[in-house]
Amino acid sequence: MKNIEGLEYSTVFFDDLPLLTYHKLLALRVEVFVVEQNCPYQDVDFRDVESHHVVGYTKDGEVAATARIVSPGLRFADVSIGRVVLAKDYRGSGEGDVLMKQAIEATYQIYGDVPIRISAQAYLENFYARHGFKPTGKRYLEDDIPHLEMLR
Repeated sequence: MKNIEGLEYSTVFFDDLPLLTYHKLLALRVEVFVVEQNCPYQDVDFRDVESHHVVGYTKDGEVAATARIVSPGLRFADVSIGRVVLAKDYRGSGEGDVLMKQAIEATYQIYGDVPIRISAQAYLENFYARHGFKPTGKRYLEDDIPHLEMLR
């Protein structure tokens, strides 16, 4: 594991998200999902405005991790967690597990003990399984990347 200082997490609804923080989390998502994964897609899909956002900040206030908690009915009938992303410097440090735990805990605090559905990149199936997600059997290509639906 890398020797990296852990992040400070906050979860807020879109309306309470500072504009600069939103800009930074969008920049991180584009950096990873569009540039690094070489996958041009429409990241700004208007689900952000109806979602809660889990944000992991460095001690310098930079955004190094984020996930969004999507209200039921916007992506799936169930509440869902999506746009889970971690800055490259933090991968392999265990911070991804911390991010998912934060997102799951925040989901339960907001919505109660409800099922959580995700659309996972297939190569991350074992990562999400460690957090209690099980494949539903639905596998598909999304933006030319293999995905599977998982439920917790």
